[in-house]
Amino acid sequence: MSISAAQRQTILARAGVCCEYCRVAQDERLSKFQIDHIIPIKHGGSDDTDNLCLACLKCNGFKGPNVAALDPATGEATKLYNPRRQRWDDHFQINTDATLIGISPEGRATIIVLRINEASRTKQRQMAMQLGEYPCKREIPA
Repeated sequence: MSISAAQRQTILARAGVCCEYCRVAQDERLSKFQIDHIIPIKHGGSDDTDNLCLACLKCNGFKGPNVAALDPATGEATKLYNPRRQRWDDHFQINTDATLIGISPEGRATIIVLRINEASRTKQRQMAMQLGEYPCKREIPA
């Protein structure tokens, strides 16, 4: 992966230092977020800025090279949410308990693969929500 400093700055500015999947804010005291290849190189993706997004360590780690999964509601194969091609609000909603609800096949599949509603992650978002720090305030463009 050869991401230039200029690309990294573009990605950070575009994301508003928010994970583009789960919408937690980056806290540099704890860890820096990673640049994710939305479509991994091994699946024909590129290092072009339009194939890159900002992801927290958990989302990026669980996503790995996955580009699709089964929609738990229908059992049908579906692509994962693509932050460059789709609007977040068309695929996800945030519950008052900080869990995410998938409102589309892509949203539901992404929540499962990225383990977004795992108990420890939900607890972290609940604490941030109580402090007014979740969801990340920046609107993430499609």
